[in-house]
Parts: sequence; structure tokens; C-alpha cells
Amino acid sequence: MITRIPATMYRGGTSKGPLFLASDLPNDPGGLLDSIMLAAMGSPHPRQIDGIGGAESLTSKIAIVSKSARPDADVDYFFVQVNPNSSIVDYASNCGNMLSAVGPFAIEKGLVKANHPTTSVRIYNTNTESLIVVELQTPRGEVTYEGGAAIDGVTGTAAPVRCNFAKTIGSKTKKLLPTDKIREVIDDVEVTLIDVAVPLMIVPANAVGKRGNESKAELDADKKLISRLESMRNEAGRRMGLGDTSKLVIPKPILVSQPTKGGVIASRDFVPYNCHATHSVTGAMALSTACVLAGTVAADYAVLPSSPVKNIVIEHPSGVIEVETESTGTEPANFELKQASLIRTCRKLFEGWVCIPSRVWDGRAGLEQARRATA
Repeated sequence: MITRIPATMYRGGTSKGPLFLASDLPNDPGGLLDSIMLAAMGSPHPRQIDGIGGAESLTSKIAIVSKSARPDADVDYFFVQVNPNSSIVDYASNCGNMLSAVGPFAIEKGLVKANHPTTSVRIYNTNTESLIVVELQTPRGEVTYEGGAAIDGVTGTAAPVRCNFAKTIGSKTKKLLPTDKIREVIDDVEVTLIDVAVPLMIVPANAVGKRGNESKAELDADKKLISRLESMRNEAGRRMGLGDTSKLVIPKPILVSQPTKGGVIASRDFVPYNCHATHSVTGAMALSTACVLAGTVAADYAVLPSSPVKNIVIEHPSGVIEVETESTGTEPANFELKQASLIRTCRKLFEGWVCIPSRVWDGRAGLEQARRATA
């Protein structure tokens, strides 16, 4: 016997995964929901052969969406990261790439009414208790996926989705600088610990023996580097008040270096056990903020434009990701982030049902609780 769960598969930015309505799933992270998510994606298995996961972290992501009860939000978005190689289901972070699919999904599921020619959707990420506003192209009050926007890491063009993360300072720690230090030393390396959209540990590439413009394959093959960054980020997590982060994807470690292709800064984003093929959106938000904040490790390498609204072009293994920032003050005491936005694209890939064995879930347990929570 099988249990069929309604789902829509999306490419969101440079990530991919199914979107579910919260009312169709039990509301018990750490319990039955874990088993359902693992069964849906096919974990643990390196190829996720018995599920719909894509065999790497970027294609093993899930979004659970519901109408929000908050007056400042339209929908709630709960992000789930499933590890392909283990039974770890991580609910600690946000994913800005998958977030780009939440607005279209919400409109098509009747959670948000579309306007003409564009629609703003206020999305509350429950993982990080932060609000992100996205602007969608909705000609004649309908979602469109066709358009002329292109992002590195995705072939072709699609309709632009502008995402503004300005209200995500202190996403998990409630502070821009969780340790109240602009830089500090971990494992004999000066780093900056910052929290905008995601807690981030910024590491100079040359301090760990790297140029900073290596390919993903080169970095993934360096097991000593991966192990060292893992040890460093867990110490960073302890200092940031996140507790034991050994089974979490936060804080995210990134390597930074001087740009070589005309950008503002070069970055290699780890997720965290391998290098991101492109760059996480949340990591780009934190890094772009660090670039304009005096004294950070990132500021040492950033080649900033002189304009008040700064386009922070971050070089990554597959091209660039661009964050439009506007802020006042350059010191932590007087710093205010007014804008941190970027363009993503998304595409609906298929819709129907994800089928899992009924021995994992019979489709009933916990459902009434979830429906009451999202009513």
C-alpha cells in the first residue's frame, strides 16, 4: 500500500525540490515528519534512488507552505533540508533559492490573490523567524514562468523574482554580529561571524591554503579542508549561541578572496560538507552585508562601487550572484540595512503526488493537528 501526498516540484533559483501544503502533512518536526521527508526524497542513499531527491544537497530540498496568521505576512514558509547520505533532516535554516518558488506556489494554491501586472508576496520564514518580500510577474493576475531574466547556474531565461531580505538581520541569533566582535580567531584563522538571512562564518581563502577561485571539484576533493572547515564552523556555532551544530547546515562556512573577473568579491560557499555549485542566496545576503560593514574579513577583499545603492557582484564557481544593497552607517553601532535584494527565477517542473510506503505513514496520523495549525 502507498500513501499519496499532493506536491508540486519546482526549480527554485539554483536549487530543486517539492513544495507541499502544510495541511497535507503532520506538524511534528523531529518526529513522523522526518520519516515522511526521508521517504519522499529517498534518503539515506547517495543517489536517493528510492525517492525524488536529486542526489546532492542542492536538489534535496523541501518547502512546506501555509497561509500566515501574521498581520505582516501572507504565507508561512517552512524549509526542510534532507541529507542524501544520512537520516539527518535539518530544519534550522532558510533557503533563499527555494524561496523564489514559494510565491508562485502560494498563488496557484489560492493562498494569495494575484494582481496585474505584478504581485508582492510577504513570506515569513518560520525556520529563522524572518520576513522576505518577493515581487512576481503576474500579467492579467496569473503567474508566469516565462521571461527574460537569467541567473548563473541555470540554463535559459525565465520570469524574474525579486527577493528583498533587508528584514533578516539576526535570523537565528537576533544579532547582526552574534559575538559582538567584527572579527575573531578560530583555529588560528581570523574570521567574521555574521547573521543576515543565515549565520555565516567568513574565512579568508589564503588563510586555509587556498586561492579562493578553485572549482567545486577541486575543493570537494580536499578532504582535509572540508574537515577543518567543519571543525571551525562548529566552534563558530558554539560561539554564536547555536549549540551543537554538527547535524545542522548552519552556520555556513564560506571562503573569500579578491575578485578576478570584475566582481566585488570572490566566494566559495560550503553547504557545509561540500562546495556549493553556485552560491546560496542566504549566504550571499550575509556576505554582501559584510562587504559594506567596516572591519570585517570580507571588507578586506571587497572592491566596492562608490554609489549609495551598491551592486555587490559575488563571483562563484558557476559565474556570479548579484545583491543590490543599500545601507546607512559602516560601523556596527550605527549600521542599518535598508535593502538587500536580488533576482532569482523559478520554474514549475511537475505536479501530482509524492508516493511513499504506507508503513512509513498511513496519511492520517498527525494530519488534524497540522490542519488546525494552518487553518
